[in-house]
Amino acid sequence: MILGIESSCDDTGLAIFDERNGSFPYEKTSSQADLHVPYGGVVPQLAAREHLRNFPILLEDLKQKIALPEITKIAVTCGPGLPGSLALGISFARSLGLILKREVLGIHHLRGHLLSPFIGKNLQDNDFRMKNFPHLSLLVSGGNTILSEVSSNFEVKVLAQTIDDAAGEAIDKGAKLLGLKYPGGPEVEHFAAHGDAKFFKFPQAFTKSNEMAFSFSGLKTSLRYMLEKLSDEELREQFNNICASYQFAVVDILTKKMEQALSLRKFHSIGLSGGVSNNHFLRERVQKLGAIKQIVCHLPKAKYTGDNASMIAFAAAVDEIHVSKIIDFYPNWKL
Repeated sequence: MILGIESSCDDTGLAIFDERNGSFPYEKTSSQADLHVPYGGVVPQLAAREHLRNFPILLEDLKQKIALPEITKIAVTCGPGLPGSLALGISFARSLGLILKREVLGIHHLRGHLLSPFIGKNLQDNDFRMKNFPHLSLLVSGGNTILSEVSSNFEVKVLAQTIDDAAGEAIDKGAKLLGLKYPGGPEVEHFAAHGDAKFFKFPQAFTKSNEMAFSFSGLKTSLRYMLEKLSDEELREQFNNICASYQFAVVDILTKKMEQALSLRKFHSIGLSGGVSNNHFLRERVQKLGAIKQIVCHLPKAKYTGDNASMIAFAAAVDEIHVSKIIDFYPNWKL
């Protein structure tokens, strides 16, 4: 029974993963999103303060479902993330470890995301691994855009990553320019659903197959210049089309890079992870790519797309060779 603890940014999470049957007897995330709305983004000091308040509340809730002595291991996010938020989670994990006399394991937050599409699947089965690895993973969030090759031993080789803004960050910044509330991704997606994705053409960087990288800063600048030229009436009339076209530019280059990677070598499956992987348009495009290429597509359940403790507990169970026995916080921990 592995207790997962997540606090890399502004979501406080606890989850229990039962290795015996692959189930989650407990999983809960306390979101701070509404608290940060007035600031247009996450305020680190505020996030850390809320983790301090939320962990005891979640622990009391967990105790209604699971007796603490049943926990056999504790797994905590050690990075990357906000230093203050990480420190709160690690302190909480160490304290529980001392009280319960249980081993505490450090988990790489991004590895948790990479493995989240496989939650509910038997990664310990050699036949499953042979059929699904090497795996082409696209991790897309507010802070990361990473296309990587994942081996059957969960070794990660980065194939392409952003040189500036992450895809989620670009969408959030675009939403802010459009006057939409934080977090901007769901807001842009909502209005995009009623617009024409081909109405406006926004620029895309590194479109050639030999340019394995992402860049989204130019996209945001292009949107700003467009908005400066539009009258208030034109903006109202074209608002849905702008959102749809902006979202399309991000999603299209993400899936193009996946397709280019598939042309370079043979993969047995493809998958999405990270907060932006909950975007329905992106999920549809990746599923379509999988169908065209006749390759298995793994998508995480919606509740496992954002920051959550379930993926941390799951990673501790299936990816033992990459857990850290040295419990410290690493804000800039690379894959």
